[in-house]
Amino acid sequence: MAVLSEGLTQVLIPVAALIGLAFALLQWYLVSKIKVSGDSGGHNGYKDRLIEAEFEEGVDALEVSIKCAEIQHAISVGATSFLFTEYRYLSIFTGVFSVIIFLFLGSVKGFSTKSEPCTYNTGNICKPALANALFSTIAFLLGAITSVLSGFLGMKIATYANARTTLQARYGVGKAFITAFRSGAVMGFLLAANGLLVLWVSINLFKLYYGDDWEGLYESITGYGLGGSSMALFGRVGGGIYTKAADVGADLVGKVEKNIPEDDPRNPAVIADNVGDNVGDIAGMGSDLFGSYAESSCAALFVASISSFGVSHNYTAMSYPLIISSMGIVVCLITTLFATDIFEVKNVSDIEPSLKRQLLISTVLMTAGIATVTFFALPSEFTLFNFGTDKVVKNWHLFFCVAIGLWAGLAIGYITEYYTSNAYSPVRDVADSCRTGAATNVIFGLALGYKSVIIPIFSIAIAIYVSFSLAAMYGVSVAALGMLSTIATGLAIDAYGPISDNAGGIAEMAGMSHEIRERTDALDAAGNTTAAIGKGFAIGSAALVSLALFGAFVSRAGIKTVDVLTPKVFIGLIVGAMLPYWFSAMTMKSVGSAALKMVEEVRRQFNTIPGLMEGTAKPDYATCVKISTDASLREMIPPGALVMLTPLIAGTFFGVETLAGVLAGSLVSGVQVAISASNTGGAWDNAKKYIEAGVSEHAKSLGPKGSDPHKAAVIGDTIGDPLKDTSGPSLNILIKLMAVESLVFAPFFATHGGIIFKWL
Repeated sequence: MAVLSEGLTQVLIPVAALIGLAFALLQWYLVSKIKVSGDSGGHNGYKDRLIEAEFEEGVDALEVSIKCAEIQHAISVGATSFLFTEYRYLSIFTGVFSVIIFLFLGSVKGFSTKSEPCTYNTGNICKPALANALFSTIAFLLGAITSVLSGFLGMKIATYANARTTLQARYGVGKAFITAFRSGAVMGFLLAANGLLVLWVSINLFKLYYGDDWEGLYESITGYGLGGSSMALFGRVGGGIYTKAADVGADLVGKVEKNIPEDDPRNPAVIADNVGDNVGDIAGMGSDLFGSYAESSCAALFVASISSFGVSHNYTAMSYPLIISSMGIVVCLITTLFATDIFEVKNVSDIEPSLKRQLLISTVLMTAGIATVTFFALPSEFTLFNFGTDKVVKNWHLFFCVAIGLWAGLAIGYITEYYTSNAYSPVRDVADSCRTGAATNVIFGLALGYKSVIIPIFSIAIAIYVSFSLAAMYGVSVAALGMLSTIATGLAIDAYGPISDNAGGIAEMAGMSHEIRERTDALDAAGNTTAAIGKGFAIGSAALVSLALFGAFVSRAGIKTVDVLTPKVFIGLIVGAMLPYWFSAMTMKSVGSAALKMVEEVRRQFNTIPGLMEGTAKPDYATCVKISTDASLREMIPPGALVMLTPLIAGTFFGVETLAGVLAGSLVSGVQVAISASNTGGAWDNAKKYIEAGVSEHAKSLGPKGSDPHKAAVIGDTIGDPLKDTSGPSLNILIKLMAVESLVFAPFFATHGGIIFKWL
């Protein structure tokens, strides 16, 4: 028997979530103590320190502070209004899709309210299918609301912290780093704690109705993952199109044609670009990782509910996925203190090691945490559902499953860093290829992206083989949870990037000195690499999560084996493998057409507003913001529809075997396309930054800004933008979302699916 009692488990999970929330609020309070705009108490309360700080010569500190506050306000208003408009569209989608879930699942047994024999424990009586339809719909709505909230709060914190990071850069790079990192941590802990708390509350509320019918209870909870991911898809695609339309427009006209620096206030697209960082990289990423977390928890809970944990009603063992997440919050809390309080960042060279150390510390501590949880929460031996048979598993097997997921995540993170950081040879080779123009830069960048897929795929393959061999599909789902167990730290590192990027933009627009801009650039360059690491994690965990969901779907749909040699499965497989390309084509084209409008508008303003180039007239920022907003809201619908409708069409018309093929195909090809797209874009971006920074002799020989190699690097970066920030990160949602949607609708597909093959 497990050592942990049910009562204690019921206390520990919410307590861990509340600790996470409290820690997030503490970090927010510490950031809020930095004052923006000229208020009393000396300059930002740093009267005594101002004397020793190297301050800008001839620039009034008060004026700079007020300017920063104005720019921050403009970015915050732009991001908030965009998200509100986006959420208005999403509320319509959510309402319609809720009705679809209810009607499809309710019709499984013809909307009867009679109790049925259970699907797996046929001797027991389970609640009616109509109840499953209703509760799945409620879970879907809860997941959607939590996902939207995660993204929105993250964006609010980021827009709150960007100007504060800029102002802190006046007192050295260490202070600015801590401000940006703390703000990222607020988002990380809010999201991890929120996701855990809402899931725990939902399970306990659903239990009031379901009682002993755990099979029905945990099947309806899978709607939570579907809600989380469907919001993430639109957030990622919409935000990605917004940010990249503005970024490409600003870069092509500003840097290449007009030869003005990045984030120059004369550039009309500069506010839209900074708004985009928050709606795409912060709100989109937040919803995305929340979706992964919700789905891996739901997949593990569903498989456990039809195993011995669920049959014997062992609540503590059943809650193993939630206890791992609780332990993750505590571990990440300790890890965060290492960056903010224990090892202080003093020089520019300390930034990247400090962020990488976060990954390593959290992984090492979490390994010990997993061992503890596994020993206390699980019985020493139990059986797990394995496609119709029962597999006998020992508790230490599950320790290895979770740990291998965790360490595979670290390996993917470090490999991504190697291929996207300009401290290593791959990116420097790409930068060097700019000598001969943009074409060679593009060729080298694409090759780097394809090559960077190799080791992550082997890591995922090993994790899958080990976890499946030890604990069947449950092993794979807890391996995915292992990779996501340090989500609070992962998100803190990830959100740090866009906050630093915005801080640099504000420094440039407020006319701060070159030295301060150099500090924010150093923060931003490290942030670029950590953002690539974050995307690596998101894609790696998506591969494991969707495999776990795929296993749960196959179990629920009653398929004994998925045989690739049957034509029904193979046609699904080949179509599924095509979907990531179709989806990428849609998102890339959307960015391209929106960027086209943006470039034309920026050119028009430079040509028609007198005194804009000289800096005597102000550009019209609002028109550029409107172009990005309209384009992203219009263009996010077709890719979203493709992902949401594919499982419904495949399952209803072609049946569960073909749908199983579609899921396998999209998983296998989607992961490759996503990793290569993300890393190619990240490498091009950092090759450009390498030339701009001019730190080494090699970089100086390629620069300075405005040289031919630099222009070639900017073109590469511009091509890479939609790859790394729109198509790549959205693909991991495609593979997860189709799998979780298939799982939720599995009872309907198993009963009524395959209309076409029934006719033939």
